[in-house]
Amino acid sequence: MTSMTLRDRIGLDAGSTPLEEALEFASANGFHYMDFNADTGANRLDGWTDQRVRTVRGVCERHDVTLTIHTTSGVNVAEMAPFVGDGVDRYLAANVDLAERLGCRRLVVHGGFHFSSSVEARKAASIQRLQRAVAYAERSGRVLLLENLNFEPDDAEVHYLAHTVEECRMYFDSISSESFGWAFTVNHAHLVPEGFDGFLDAFGVDRIGEVRLADNVGHREVHMLPGQGNIDFGAVFRRLEASGYGGFYTMSFGSLRDKLEARDWLAARGPQDP
Repeated sequence: MTSMTLRDRIGLDAGSTPLEEALEFASANGFHYMDFNADTGANRLDGWTDQRVRTVRGVCERHDVTLTIHTTSGVNVAEMAPFVGDGVDRYLAANVDLAERLGCRRLVVHGGFHFSSSVEARKAASIQRLQRAVAYAERSGRVLLLENLNFEPDDAEVHYLAHTVEECRMYFDSISSESFGWAFTVNHAHLVPEGFDGFLDAFGVDRIGEVRLADNVGHREVHMLPGQGNIDFGAVFRRLEASGYGGFYTMSFGSLRDKLEARDWLAARGPQDP
């Protein structure tokens, strides 16, 4: 596709929906970008035959669909326990391997989480693990996109890393590679004082590999449909597009049908194509 409208650039996160089913939906409705998770069910990392890989790649080529693997934030990239940490390394490497087989250039990854103790050690473990994962991804030309995660209440037991500007900066300053970028999640940025504009003031758009969209009301993590919360999506699109962002957007809320219905609503709030 030589020229894409904003609507064309709005894709979807299919989550753990069986990939063939999600691709059928995407192809039938003209979606060109789709994230999926390979942890459970039919999409499991260890369930991909060569024939199945060829079939999926063929569908993507025929219908011009770009796939991105979205690893789960429930796997603790900041893990320090013996043997368990080795498993996290293997998990990230296996996702990179599957991405190469399926022709996915990008994978969304996370910084992990802590339990309000040993925080600095957790941060160090997280950065070191992602450095190893990035080095592995470089071998096949894959790109890992760090997602800015969501704020959890102060009295929560678990807190995500890389949910503020300063925590994200720690990763971007520590990992310098063409194979390391940013999955900018607007609804997560909306939960912290810096807000959407604060993240863009700090990092610009050059490192963004995808922009993830959902709504919320600014004080707790709920992936609402656009228009149900108080995020100003018009301002989001204006700021990103005026800053030169030309990549894709990923809807991360509701069902596949909800995303289909929301695509035109979102596109109408962005700069209109001539």
